[in-house]
Amino acid sequence: MDVFRLTGPAQLAGTIDVRGAKNSVLKLMAASLLAVGRTTITNVPAILDVRIMVELLVRLGCEVDYDAAAGVVSIDVPAEVGIQADYELVRAMRASISVLGPLTARMRSAHVALPGGDAIGSRGLDMHQAGLEALGAVVHLDHGYFVAEAPEGLRGSEIVLEFPSVGATENLVMAATLAHGTTTIANAAREPEIVDICTMLVEMGAQIEGIGTSDLTITGVESLQPVTHRTVGDRIVAGTFAFGAALSAGDVTVRGVGLDIMPNIGMKLRDSGATVEDLGEITLGDGTLGKGFRVIGAERPHAIRVATMPFPGFPTDLQPFVIALNSVSDGIGLLSENLFEARWRFVQEIARLGAKVRIDGNHALVTGSEGLSGAEVEASDIRAGAGLVMAALRAGGVTEVSGIDHIERGYENFVVNLRSLGVDIERVEKPDVLSFD
Repeated sequence: MDVFRLTGPAQLAGTIDVRGAKNSVLKLMAASLLAVGRTTITNVPAILDVRIMVELLVRLGCEVDYDAAAGVVSIDVPAEVGIQADYELVRAMRASISVLGPLTARMRSAHVALPGGDAIGSRGLDMHQAGLEALGAVVHLDHGYFVAEAPEGLRGSEIVLEFPSVGATENLVMAATLAHGTTTIANAAREPEIVDICTMLVEMGAQIEGIGTSDLTITGVESLQPVTHRTVGDRIVAGTFAFGAALSAGDVTVRGVGLDIMPNIGMKLRDSGATVEDLGEITLGDGTLGKGFRVIGAERPHAIRVATMPFPGFPTDLQPFVIALNSVSDGIGLLSENLFEARWRFVQEIARLGAKVRIDGNHALVTGSEGLSGAEVEASDIRAGAGLVMAALRAGGVTEVSGIDHIERGYENFVVNLRSLGVDIERVEKPDVLSFD
């Protein structure tokens, strides 16, 4: 079993380059299925989830070239692709469900295993099903597979989402691009990653109005064309290191993501006493132009109050970092989780570091301490794992984080990047004490 072993306390100091968003690039790769030919996606992070999506596309019959170092993935999509996404891949990464819309639209049939992914609570597919049925597909469950069939093709319809679900919005927008007629999606998600996907679809020839708003209008076209598209920067990874700087009294410059797509994050960091500087357009590590910002943490952060909400509200993916910051803050902080109930599993682990957190329903009341103490902890999902590492920056002694496969699904070169910022951290192999071989 491999673990991350970190010796603290430590301050983050230096510059970090953040590449494309995990929550966007996986869906961009799925969207490539809508067009025959070679689609190239750049600014791709070198993470496990990308490799899983590559394997899924290969099994569907695509030829995929993935240069992790260069951050480029090229997908050659044949005229006929497979329609079944197997459980062994979908269970490992929930984003695999995003092939459902493109396959139903272009191949008129899709068999996608019910997804797995992070243990952060219930995330049903009811809105995916209702939306596809509104578009004329026949949808049912068959031996653990989500089956959608539209032998005559999809047709435009009016869809109202009961909640601005990111996954449902993505699947339904992609499906609607090749539907007959016009589709409207009310109460659509507005995340920057949704904007990124819609932008690529328009580049491919789709007709989409209302991008960036909660009301989308998609006029179906006969076919789409392959393109080359650059992935939007990962605001969650950027926020991870920003909160790390704030809670460790560090000084970090983030390149590749601007504060314009993370407005509530910058505001809450300032509330904690950190200095947040918008650097505007700068030269990135790969020589291209992009945006960046700098965070200088206070000697000890102030406790903050945060409620997670759909964009443009505070992202649920950064919830663990708010709890980590409040755990070492001056005062009592409050976090209200309004999206995923099972993220509280993180609280059980950060408590092992000495954090004082009390859960009441969907609220976490955190009483700040001057410091934490190193311990053995386990990651239950991507952000919980990274949150434990960031909390360990203010923990004296050694912290060992297991379950690091979760972290590597969403963060590229995690140990290398942290070491470049001055952290004493390494990936080590630890014997399994319960092995009976």
